Formats: sequence, C-alpha cells, structure tokens
Amino acid sequence: MTADATDNKIITFGCRLNAFESEAIKNAVAESGEKNLIVFNSCAVTSQAEKDLRSSIRKARKENPYAKIVVTGCAAQIDPQKYAKMSEIDLVLGNIEKSSSKSYKADFKITENSAKNINENLEILHKDAIFDNHQKSKNNFISANEHSKIKVNDIMSVRDTAPQLVSYFENQTRAFLEIQNGCNHRCTFCIIPYGRGNSRSVPLGEIVNQSQKMVASGHKEIVLTGVDISDYGKDLPIPITLSQMIRRLLKAVPELTRLRLSSVDVAEIDEEFFEILASEPRLMPYLHLSVQAGDDKILKQMKRRHNRQNILDFCEKARKIRPEMTFGADIIAGFPTENEEMFKNSLSLISEADLIFTHIFPYSSREGTPASRMPQLEQKIIKERAKILREAGSAQLQKYLQKQIGKEFEVLLEKNNLGKTRNFLDVEITSDKKNELLKGNIYLLKINKIKNNLLIVE
Repeated sequence: MTADATDNKIITFGCRLNAFESEAIKNAVAESGEKNLIVFNSCAVTSQAEKDLRSSIRKARKENPYAKIVVTGCAAQIDPQKYAKMSEIDLVLGNIEKSSSKSYKADFKITENSAKNINENLEILHKDAIFDNHQKSKNNFISANEHSKIKVNDIMSVRDTAPQLVSYFENQTRAFLEIQNGCNHRCTFCIIPYGRGNSRSVPLGEIVNQSQKMVASGHKEIVLTGVDISDYGKDLPIPITLSQMIRRLLKAVPELTRLRLSSVDVAEIDEEFFEILASEPRLMPYLHLSVQAGDDKILKQMKRRHNRQNILDFCEKARKIRPEMTFGADIIAGFPTENEEMFKNSLSLISEADLIFTHIFPYSSREGTPASRMPQLEQKIIKERAKILREAGSAQLQKYLQKQIGKEFEVLLEKNNLGKTRNFLDVEITSDKKNELLKGNIYLLKINKIKNNLLIVE
C-alpha cells in the first residue's frame, strides 16, 4: 500500500499493474486541478483485500473529515454499488475512468427522476458477469444520491488499451510498461476479468515508443506487465504473439539492457519463446509462473489450461537453455475439495520445480464465482496449508541462495545499496565499495555470504 507526498494521496492495493496505473492516476488528479483528494486504487483478488480496503477508507475519513475520497480499481469496477453505499466515499470510478483527469472534476449531480433509468443501466453493466440474480437484486438498486457517486463504464465493452504514458520506476531503476490488460479466461476462482474486461493489447509501435523513452531516461531494465501478458497480441488488427513482440522490441531498442516479464502462463508459451531465451541475453533468466496448484484434479476444477507435468517440463526445458534460470510462482492453498493428497502434490511441486519465489494465497471465496459454489474447506485448514507452503517456499529459496556464495553476478544497483541480479536475486552491498557505486548502474560483484533472503557483498 503506497501513497504520494502531495496534497492529494494515491493509496494502492494489489498488483504491480495497479501500482503502475496509480502513477497515471496521480497525473490525472494533478491535471484535474482538484485538491485534497484521497484516491484508493483497489484490488479484488481476495475478500481480505476488500476488507482491508474498506477499513482503510473508514480510517482515512476519520482522519481527513474534509477530504474528497475516491475509490477505483477492480473492487470498484466489479461492484460499484457496494462502495457508493459507503457514506465515507464521495466518488466511485471504474478502471477505464481512473486515468482520465475529467473523472475527478467536482460536478456529479443527478436528478431523482433519472434514478430508475440508472438502475436499469446497472443491470446492463453486469449482463456478461457471473453474478446471480440474488446478488444483482441485492446490490443494484440504489438511490440517485448514491448513484451520483458512480462513474463506471461496462468494462466488457472496451475493445482496446492505450498505454499509460507514465514513468513508474521501482526504486527509480526498473521501469514497468503495461503491454496488455484484461483476461479472456474464466478460472473458476477468479473475479478479476469482471474488473479488467477481456484481453486488450497495446500496439507494438506504442510499446517500442515508450520503451525508447524509458531507456532515454536512463533506465536499464524494463518489465512488461499486464493481467495476462501471455495472451498478448491476439486481439490486434494484425495479430502477433508475445514472443514475436519481444523479438521485435529487442531489435527496435538495442540500447535496452534488460527486459523482464511480470508473469507468464506456460499454456500459452510457444517454441519461439525458447528460441529467444537461447539467443537473446537481454531477456532476463527469471520467470514468474501462474501455477495456482500442483495437483491435476484441482487444476482441472480451477479451469486452468496446464497440468502439473507441463510446469515441470517448462522449468526443465528453460533451465537446459539457461542454467541460471530461476522461477517464482503463484499457488493457492485450500482450494475447494482439496484433500491431503492434492495438497501434498502442490507442496512437492515447489521442490520438484525448484520454485524459489513463491506467492502463496489462502483460498478466498469470491461471491458469484463457480468455485464459491463448490464444497469449501475450513478456514483453519486453509491457513495451515498456506503456512506450510510458505515455509516450503522459504526453505527452497534459502537452499538456492546457499549455492550462490562465491559466485559473481551482474547486479543492477538500486537504492539503499540494494540491487538485483539478472535472475532476480536480491543483493546487498555492505563493503566500503558501496560508497563508490552509483544507483542505476550495473556492476559485476562477488557474493560472500547470505543474510536472511539477501546475497551479501562484503
């Protein structure tokens, strides 16, 4: 959760795409001329994320009684009525509206006579959604005063994605570039497509143009991000694949030193990707995989398009090409119907695939999704399994880091004498040399020891 230091605050929940888009929000708010705004860029991945969001909104109102509070992002897009009913909130914006300065203007009046039409339009808003009639009737009918807070378009009607022309730089060295938004897949546990819409790709020319600007600003590393970047390009007038885009981008921007991908789905990675991995050292040897589970029955119930063996084969093939490859993964603990054997299959996948950066999510039922209607596990079991998975992931990371002592790595130096290796390991420089090294540069450094989850250069 982050906030800027101006009169207006942007508070971000959730993924790095949200963090990227919060920079666009900050620019839009500044351009609008509005003052004393607190904008919550929300996440809807889990029920806990929304619970934390509502708590933060109430706290913000208590501490800032005269501020104008705006909520946007996926939670607001999926259920704008719920947030319009919160007395603490002044404005609810959809994901399309949040980066436009016009959305933050002060005049949002509506007449009582138009309330009936508004509620009918809200029915249309979710015409393609997964919500059942009970939920619709419970949430959609709101007063004109409440609806005067809402600026939310039908996300499913959006057909293209314009790149956000902002510079979101993690530690001012790593630039994030949105190449895609939305998702065409409907995993049974996931509500995000109804917050982001269907998959929409940024044209290659715009990606190249923005990358050139980032490199010209001195950024040596760019991370391509989106909701489902593996699906990139299928919707463009002349379709291209993610692999083809990567190849053309690297050719068009020879000055780019490092290129990373935020997350990939192994079911959509083609043979050309491995060819690029073998021939292009600027494509970094780290991949975060959308795994979700290590048991085939659970993966099928999730409507994932890969199986356990696909993950193992993918990791093995990538490591044969680039032995220094490292992998991270998202794994859900306690999915409905998961028994002990199924859980152990997910647990053993961490060591078998050598997943060293694991993001473990306790299963969170999202109302209206198919998974929410499946037999649920007890919360106690879900939490315990999540704990075990996290411990396994931590142990795998420690085991891997121990093997790196004595090796040399190219390290992109960030702030506070911290940096990243090409394969995404965190490095801290504690020697006197740290005073000579400049942030944003790449140095060849030898690892002396490990501390916690850091490689240490003494």
